[in-house]
Amino acid sequence: MIPKFDLQVDAVSDFARDGAVIVRSAFTPEQVALVERGIERNLADPSPLALVASDPDDPGRFVEDFRNWTRIDEYERFIRESAAASIARQLMASTTVRLHHDHMLTKTANTRQRTPWHQDQPYYNIDGLQNVSMWMPVDPVPLGSTLEFVAGTHRGPWLMPRTFKDNQAKWFPEGTLGELPEVEADRDSFPILGWALEPGDALFFHMLTLHGSAGSLGRRRAYSVRFVGDDARHALRPWRTSPPFEDLDPPLADGAAFDHPLFPLLIG
Repeated sequence: MIPKFDLQVDAVSDFARDGAVIVRSAFTPEQVALVERGIERNLADPSPLALVASDPDDPGRFVEDFRNWTRIDEYERFIRESAAASIARQLMASTTVRLHHDHMLTKTANTRQRTPWHQDQPYYNIDGLQNVSMWMPVDPVPLGSTLEFVAGTHRGPWLMPRTFKDNQAKWFPEGTLGELPEVEADRDSFPILGWALEPGDALFFHMLTLHGSAGSLGRRRAYSVRFVGDDARHALRPWRTSPPFEDLDPPLADGAAFDHPLFPLLIG
């Protein structure tokens, strides 16, 4: 049963305007501990989709893993029992909320590797405007290590998705989408949003909002859940999406609603 969480009015309007908001004390200490146990299980037993996003000479390590909610009970309990989906419904202005996928991101202490500026939706098999990603840490996150956003970029356009380590266009062909702006080269020219977080706080952002983060001096374990709403439709891509859904059985047609066991209905 998804508990109801009443967002403040300004959180909904801020999300509509900026494409990203922070929700303080969104989750209880027990829910944070639940996710922390899930992350530790995940790190000890990564899935075939896990990857190391940092270089071998990095003094730290940046590890990601995807789509583990079906095998890590702590993740599924959090998704089905926390207020995350309730918050997502309000921000998306949607009558329904479906889980699209989950994503674990851990930077160990002294990780140099930054998360480059990017939009999420071009990597996904998702069309539509009603979507939101939740990002919650189980460790305190200082401002220098937090996820940052360029306000208003959720209104588009779509920008070229590239591999984080070698900047390759593995998804859309070169020249078909605009290039990412050089945000780090001229930060003062962009409306950048960022917040320090404590365990229990969470960031919610649109899948088109341009975002990135620096490395981390301390350990930064985070869990992200991607939700879709009423207008979301399956986008059949002629390439391997990130994360991939090659196990869709039965398959979904291009333009179909996400009515499938891999994308369970949480609200609606």
